Amino acid sequence: MDITTQIVWLFILAIPISCIAWTVTHEEIFKEPREWCVKRSQNGRTIIIRKAFYLFTCEYCFSHYVTIFFIALCDYKLLIDDWRGYLIAGFALVFVANVYMSLFGLLRQAIKKEKVEIKQIETTEEEHKILY
Repeated sequence: MDITTQIVWLFILAIPISCIAWTVTHEEIFKEPREWCVKRSQNGRTIIIRKAFYLFTCEYCFSHYVTIFFIALCDYKLLIDDWRGYLIAGFALVFVANVYMSLFGLLRQAIKKEKVEIKQIETTEEEHKILY
């Protein structure tokens, strides 16, 4: 695979990795299992149990395991055509996926802020109409 194709694969393959990692660690659909994992990660009897359950609460940590799955599924290597290519691909995919998740988090935060500001403006206008 030529370098251009490898780079295209890097940026495209990071999309499902970031989507899965974000969904499992942030979205409402996994809220109950995530809260259970948080409790187990804080109250586990051994460090191995605590760390294993923490994995499902941290998007950065979880993205490593999702990346391993996708590298195995797609047999994706980056730059070098042996085991080192898998290693480089793994860290590059985690990096790009986490950039995507950070951008998505900032976008969601900006949208939430705008909604709050709009609500404040509407409330102020309603109060102003009542007063006059």
